[in-house]
Amino acid sequence: MSYPQTVIAKFGGTSVADYDAMNHSADVVLADENVRVVVLSASAGVTNLLVALASGLEATERFVKLDAIRKIQYDIVERLANPQIIREEVERLLENITTLAEAASLATSSALTDELVSHGELMSSLLFVEILRERQVEAQWFDIRKILRTSDRFGRAEPDVATLAELASQQLQPRLAQSLVVTQGFIGSEAKGRTTTLGRGGSDYTAALLGEALHAIRVDIWTDVPGIYTTDPRMVPTAKRIDKIAFEEAAEMATFGAKVLHPATLLPAVRSDIPVFVGSSKDPKAGGTLVCNETDNPPLFRALAVRRKQTLVTLHSLNMLHSHGFLAEVFNILAHHNISVDLITTSEVSIALTLDTTGITSSDSSLLTTSLLTELSSLCRVEVEENLALVAIIGNKLSRACGVGKEVFGVLEPFHIRMICYGASSYNLCFLVPGDDVEQVVQKLHHNLFE
Repeated sequence: MSYPQTVIAKFGGTSVADYDAMNHSADVVLADENVRVVVLSASAGVTNLLVALASGLEATERFVKLDAIRKIQYDIVERLANPQIIREEVERLLENITTLAEAASLATSSALTDELVSHGELMSSLLFVEILRERQVEAQWFDIRKILRTSDRFGRAEPDVATLAELASQQLQPRLAQSLVVTQGFIGSEAKGRTTTLGRGGSDYTAALLGEALHAIRVDIWTDVPGIYTTDPRMVPTAKRIDKIAFEEAAEMATFGAKVLHPATLLPAVRSDIPVFVGSSKDPKAGGTLVCNETDNPPLFRALAVRRKQTLVTLHSLNMLHSHGFLAEVFNILAHHNISVDLITTSEVSIALTLDTTGITSSDSSLLTTSLLTELSSLCRVEVEENLALVAIIGNKLSRACGVGKEVFGVLEPFHIRMICYGASSYNLCFLVPGDDVEQVVQKLHHNLFE
């Protein structure tokens, strides 16, 4: 039997950080009887500790990190009414982490990293089930890896959507009428059964994929901020909440670094026209932002998004002049190294392109390996600039509006701008600035465009 009005509720790391946060999240779940599936991230801080362990640490440092993980999880266990019910299971997972961390200290691998990192979600979801059961709620734990099949690109695995739909209807759908299902975000498994991860922030993606597979009426993303703002309120305290935003605008914001949503999250929701609600688990009554297919009277300027840690690579070659195939060669080299280009501008004899290093699970976030630079250098002269920040102005019909350049760049006169991309999309205008200037740039722009 299919449950007619399924809502998927996803809770981020701060929403399951400790016993009190988990109880606030339980309140949110129980306030809406249509919530049938709960998708959880690892408790705040745990994933970073696991990623560090996966990088292969010396014994002393390893014990410090393991202790920190144990403390985060046991602070929740000890506050349960019947901690003995779950203590053994948590202990087993902690022993697994210890064994895998020892293995990583001898030899690291991306497959080992994914196996290790997945334990954060496994622990938080087990603990959350107990918190619900303490309230006499019929809840069951479900291992998402049984149905979320992915490619074997560890660290950034691609889900198999068709298989998920089939397995979800067989294994997950029948459970929804009987009880609330609590599962994990971010993780999956490849053909041989090895654990994979969907890349940083992938719990949102899991929730949207499940929404699509189970024909949900809505996906709720519960985080530590009540909705999507015109920019990061920590950078600009005067940022305003956006009550309703179109999928395209929100996808642009997420792609360009807005932390509230994971870039890929929206793809399954857009495909299936499922609205996504973003709210705060700490203050659910504060409202939030509804992301849906279209909005009335969308404004010219909607928001500002920032991505730090950007790398600008400039390739110079006189051979480019009136030649065919130079760009194709460059892109072949990048494709061979599994690197996707983010922004690109070209002139007669040079190409400037950015590589985005956010969202990589491995502790080494540099995409510019020696072998890649050697291959590019055999083709042309290579210049690399790091510690840049990408500022994206998100809006509507920007490329068709008059005076946008003056409104934006007039304010930026005091700053050094490294690259501008405008015109490829009517939803954004992007430019690179030195990382140290980004806060000032965003504050000035926000004041001029939104206040």
